Amino acid sequence: MDIHEYQAKEILAKFGVPIPKGGLAYSPEQAAYRAREIGGSVWVVKAQVHTGGRGKAGGVKVCKTEHEVEEAADRMLGRRLVTHQSGPAGKMVNRLYVEGGVHIAKELYLGFVLDRSEQRVIVIGSTEGGMDIEEVAETKPESIVKISVEPAVGMQAFQARELAFKLGIPGSAVADATRVILGAYRCFRDKDSNMLEINPLVFTQEGQLIALDAKMSFDDNALFRHPDISELRDKSQEDPRETQAADRGLSYVGLDGDVGCIVNGAGLAMATMDMILLEGGAPANFLDIGGGATPERVAKAFRLVTQDKNVKVVLVNIFAGINRCDWVAQGVVKAVEIAGLELPLVVRLAGTNVEEGRRIIDESGINVISATTLAEAARLSVQAAKTGTAAAA
Repeated sequence: MDIHEYQAKEILAKFGVPIPKGGLAYSPEQAAYRAREIGGSVWVVKAQVHTGGRGKAGGVKVCKTEHEVEEAADRMLGRRLVTHQSGPAGKMVNRLYVEGGVHIAKELYLGFVLDRSEQRVIVIGSTEGGMDIEEVAETKPESIVKISVEPAVGMQAFQARELAFKLGIPGSAVADATRVILGAYRCFRDKDSNMLEINPLVFTQEGQLIALDAKMSFDDNALFRHPDISELRDKSQEDPRETQAADRGLSYVGLDGDVGCIVNGAGLAMATMDMILLEGGAPANFLDIGGGATPERVAKAFRLVTQDKNVKVVLVNIFAGINRCDWVAQGVVKAVEIAGLELPLVVRLAGTNVEEGRRIIDESGINVISATTLAEAARLSVQAAKTGTAAAA
């Protein structure tokens, strides 16, 4: 789950990471009021959307008068911000964050990610703050510093000091930098975050380290431990189809093709999409019904997948282990009977109770294209999507 910049900063502040003074605004007038409330002579108006690259897309504006703040807010609110990370549809700007300007002497990068191959937290620092870290990795890889954290003991003070020195922090400020780095690490660890990025982390002319921008995402599977984080979810920034599925305990990912996929398990979903692409087609989405799928759950999955108007054929590909093929088959029959599915339907069942599942499908009288292998299911689905009829398969 992603959260907004201002929310990430509020969390970081609780762990001792300094942030600029700022306030939230939902209207141009409120933005101007926030500027007066903050004081000073320079403010930054930032669109609060779940995407990076806001600055280059016009989602961040430096203002020198309250009138400029109001004008910038008026331009941003209620519009979709399209960045190189948001996709062509962009993200709707419903709220802004107005914060006071700071005197920047140096921009740095500080990030924390999980390296699953090493099963450790990796701390990434760079002297090239304010830029995309991917771009820095390509153009100036020598400026990136990585530190691996031993999970049994956590990040140590000597590691934070080492990082501060490598980032060029003056000796007089290394103690403060150590506290900031360790505070950010504790925030990442204690909140079960899977990504924390402070970019830029600025060193001011007054000798302070301040988190000028922040991005955090969290492991959905750990949110039950953090109700305070769960409450920060902003559904307006999510794909409504994925939100609708998540609210029903299903995992849905929308794509750009025309084959709707109902599968069980992320690995099988990846394999199914690969096979569809190999056959010359393209998946429109995939929905993971997970383990223990009941007929009612399968019926919900059908409704969600067929809501995508680009879907021309539905492929059900189930390898039943914890699941049971007869339950999935009952769900397929129920969904087709209730929804009156007119699209071609390809079903491939394998695993637990597969004979009973196939019997249910065969005796149901619904129009189904049966497949016995994944390759066959993918080929039949792509053919049906191209011709638009089940019979043509």
